Amino acid sequence: MTPLGSVDGATLGSVTRHTILTREQSITAADFSPALFAAGAIEPDTTAFKARLEALLGTVSATNEVPPQVTRAARESGTGIFGPLLRSEHGIDRVVPGPGSGVPVRVFLPERDEGIYLHIHGGGWVLGRAHHQDQRLEAIAARNLAVVSTDYRLAPEYPYPAGPDDCEAVALWLAKQGGAEFGSERIVIGGESAGGHLPAVTLLRMRDRHGYTGFAGANLVYGAHDLTMTPSVASWGPRNLVLSTPMIAWFIEQFAGGRDLRDPDLSPLYAGLDGMPPALCSAGTLDPLLDDSLFMYRRWVAAGRQAVLAVYPGGVHGFNAFPTAMAARANARMEEFIAGAVQQDRLVQAEA
Repeated sequence: MTPLGSVDGATLGSVTRHTILTREQSITAADFSPALFAAGAIEPDTTAFKARLEALLGTVSATNEVPPQVTRAARESGTGIFGPLLRSEHGIDRVVPGPGSGVPVRVFLPERDEGIYLHIHGGGWVLGRAHHQDQRLEAIAARNLAVVSTDYRLAPEYPYPAGPDDCEAVALWLAKQGGAEFGSERIVIGGESAGGHLPAVTLLRMRDRHGYTGFAGANLVYGAHDLTMTPSVASWGPRNLVLSTPMIAWFIEQFAGGRDLRDPDLSPLYAGLDGMPPALCSAGTLDPLLDDSLFMYRRWVAAGRQAVLAVYPGGVHGFNAFPTAMAARANARMEEFIAGAVQQDRLVQAEA
């Protein structure tokens, strides 16, 4: 099912089409419709949740005003605003070859393995851990996919290029050992926020450094693809809906320091995208990073690659992690894309 407020472009195995859906109507157009961004396109439970979230965020210090070690400790202890973590007993902690003593990963094994989802978590390259999304990763594993989530090193203790190096190492290991480890060589890569940025960087590194373009798909969820700041980031201002302009600037500084932010290894929007796999780019209309997804989708298509853009009315940054009907649909759409990319890759290989 096409998600609420989506633009489908160059869908897998079909001719290019663009479709925009709101709650009220289906509109076929060559590009966006203003209806996608109208207040009436936002579902009541999304509006109500956004109000509660903004009020809650107003009771605590912004992320950029607190040492990251404090925020991390609160999340691990369950004393942060989002409550305790729900760690699954089905997650397996491993270490795979990589920089130093290796890279920790969290693995979920399905009953029947048809492919692999290489997941990279978000958190502005500063926060987050692989075990923070166990329920979501379990749901993906239930689609007959082995899930490997990368616990990459975090800034500011380990700034660029540590995190990308770790993600590259795990991707390279899977490209070489995926068949022996999990019974499949079909890999989809993806993640959220900084974890939407790092898969794009990893795809480029695997292509340029290792000559590998065998990924079956890329699930890029509200990624930060231009660290120089797209217009939606730069113009957002101090309003805190999970992110704000000052917060994003702080995250970028922790991660990249004084480096050239137009380097494609930092801002993949500036890279040539030939050889990239089919992609799903997802974002909400109330996310400062909206332009990053819009622009990356267009760049992907302009490179002659297959891509789908899904834009969700009223979605804030991280919207699919929250308890709304829209989030449930978005997550189902991502799961369908990941599983579908694996199946499409299987068909292509069978016909080759």
